[in-house]
Amino acid sequence: MDTLYHISALREALAGPRRAGRRIALVPTMGNLHDGHLALVAKARARADLVVATIFVNPLQFGEDEDLDAYPRTLAEDQAGLARAGCDLVFAPSTRELYPQGLDVQTRVHVAGVSEGLCGGSRPGHFDGVATVVSLLFNLVQPDLACFGEKDYQQLAVIRQLTRDLHFPIEIVGVPIVRARDGLALSSRNGYLSADERGRAPGLYATLCELREALVAGVAHDEALSTAHERLVEHGFVPDYLALRRADDLGEVDADTREAVILAAAQLGPARLIDNLTVSLSPRDG
Repeated sequence: MDTLYHISALREALAGPRRAGRRIALVPTMGNLHDGHLALVAKARARADLVVATIFVNPLQFGEDEDLDAYPRTLAEDQAGLARAGCDLVFAPSTRELYPQGLDVQTRVHVAGVSEGLCGGSRPGHFDGVATVVSLLFNLVQPDLACFGEKDYQQLAVIRQLTRDLHFPIEIVGVPIVRARDGLALSSRNGYLSADERGRAPGLYATLCELREALVAGVAHDEALSTAHERLVEHGFVPDYLALRRADDLGEVDADTREAVILAAAQLGPARLIDNLTVSLSPRDG
């Protein structure tokens, strides 16, 4: 497995495989990898001839008060994990390499609609940063497919719309959430939790499961969401949002909605945790 740091080297490395008609998969990451990331690589490995993973802590998607400087950089460990997972090529550029003119004058990509509200409301500009760096990576790698985790449900929806709107000839593959044995969705930010907080963290997933059961049982949406919000507080979370949205476009549910998604973000100590569950609604719901 080779690790490249410059755009010119990346293009050179991919030119031959592309001419040979090899199917190329892209797995974008910010590093500090866990088994959830490696599941993306495994999915890519099963679907492509050549797997490219990127490691880049993208400053454009961090707000002023967020953890850009504190975000763990673990390149050596990440390289070892990617090699074991079957990655062929790692692209780990510097900020200057991707944004040579500086962040202030960098062209940005905005995906309207689906990027608004939820995490987009709590983290202004976050999804512009995501859309911008993903567009850059799509242009540089020109993959046939790209794998993204379903834990970041809104991000996946943004990338799907971005790909459609800008006519990228790329198949977007969503990969199911990888969870710890107690249900906690794997996340790089789980490492910020103390032992006590880690013990309480599975309460987020447990609450979403209870909420889904209530919705399937026919409990009114507002009542079920209010109860779930109270449960999160009881578990020690400070909820950012807890919402029920249409699964396909994250619009507000109505009487005609059948496939929905429960989305949550909540602070637990220093960590902002997110999770989601899909739910099938009955005709009487809404």
